[in-house]
Amino acid sequence: MSKKLLTGTALAAALTASVALADAGHNSSIGKPGTTAQTDRTITVEMDEMKYSPETIKVQPGETIRFEVVNVGTVVHEFNIGKSKTWDGHSGEMMTMMQEGMMTATTLNHDKMMKGGMMHDDANSILLEPGDTGEVVWTFPEGGEIGFACNVPGHREAGMQGDFEMFRGS
Repeated sequence: MSKKLLTGTALAAALTASVALADAGHNSSIGKPGTTAQTDRTITVEMDEMKYSPETIKVQPGETIRFEVVNVGTVVHEFNIGKSKTWDGHSGEMMTMMQEGMMTATTLNHDKMMKGGMMHDDANSILLEPGDTGEVVWTFPEGGEIGFACNVPGHREAGMQGDFEMFRGS
């Protein structure tokens, strides 16, 4: 199984674009992009067929977490931090990506995504092919109910969703 992790210039470019999009398109009730320099801890999240491991992640308000996201499944999966309303709005974009050949069940066509203006590069989300690894660095809000889900058509509906449990203390 090959693992691909964005590094160097590619990661910097993706994060720069992501920060702009996440700040413009998402409200602060789900938190904000973080930087690796701010990271309080790293958590590995595995994506398999219609499930995440772990399914629940405990976070502290204001904490910055680097999520190392690994697709151990056989199809494309997404790790997207948000709320149901966020995901409902994003699901139409994901369906369009499938319909226009920007992605299939098992592959991503980055050239078509770029030409179609749908780079899927929000800071709160990562879309990975089978065997790929990537990261999301996120600073959590002071409160509120947020979670993570896969918005590839049919995946969230099949139960591919998890929760963040907010707690205070060490």
